[in-house]
Amino acid sequence: MLAQARTELAPTGVLRAGINMSNFLLVTGETPEGDPDGVSPDMARAVADRLGVPVNFVPFKTPGELADAAVEDVWDIGNIGAEPERAKHIAFTAAYVEIEATYLLPAGSPIQSIDKVDREGVRIAVSARSAYELWLSDNIKHAELVMAKGLDGSFDTFVEQKLEALAGLRPRLVDEVKKLPGARILDGKFTAVQQAIGAKLHREAGAAFLRDFVEEVKASGFVASLIEKHGVSGRLTVAPPA
Repeated sequence: MLAQARTELAPTGVLRAGINMSNFLLVTGETPEGDPDGVSPDMARAVADRLGVPVNFVPFKTPGELADAAVEDVWDIGNIGAEPERAKHIAFTAAYVEIEATYLLPAGSPIQSIDKVDREGVRIAVSARSAYELWLSDNIKHAELVMAKGLDGSFDTFVEQKLEALAGLRPRLVDEVKKLPGARILDGKFTAVQQAIGAKLHREAGAAFLRDFVEEVKASGFVASLIEKHGVSGRLTVAPPA
C-alpha cells in the first residue's frame, strides 16, 4: 500500500504540498530556507517523511485558490479546510485540527446569541471562499452575506459599511475586537473549520494512506505537539477521531 500511495501522491518523486498561506494559525512563519513553517507545513513534512520522498511547498494566497488548483497539476496534497463544495474535487481526510468560527458585533448591537444573527436586516461581512463562508452560504436563510476579499478585506468592509456582524475565526476576531471600542464576540460557534489534508480524486491508495496517517498522528499526540511547538495552544484544537 505504501508503494502505491507513494506513486499516487508523489508521481514526480517529490511531494508537492499546497499550503494556504492566509491561515495565520497554521502558517506562523518561515524556515531559514524560506519555506513556510507552522502546523500545516509540518504536517506536510511528516507525510513526505512517511512516504520517503522530499517535500516541495506550493503556496497559495487563499484557500479558494488552492481548491481551484485541484483540477491542475500543481499540487499533490492540499492542506485546507474540508467543505462539501471543495469535496467535489478533492478527497479529504478527517480533520486534524479544528478552529471555531463565530461573529464579532459592533458596539451597541442588540444581538445576544449566534442563533439571532440570521435575521432580516442583518448584514454579515465575510471573507469570500473561506471554509466558513461556504458554510454560511449553505446555511444562512435570512441575513445578507457581504463578501470581501481576504480577512483584512472583511474587517474593513464590516467597519466601513457599518455592518451588523463580522464572521470569522475566533482567534482572529479576538485580535480584531481590540481595535473597536465596545465591540464584542459572541459565545459559541456557528461552525468549526475542519482543517484537513486533501488529495486529488481517484487516487484511492493515496487518499486511504492520508486518512490513516491523520488518525495515527492525532492519536499519537503528534498533532498536539505541533500545536504547542508553534505557539498556538488554546487557538487550535486537535480534532476528535474520525
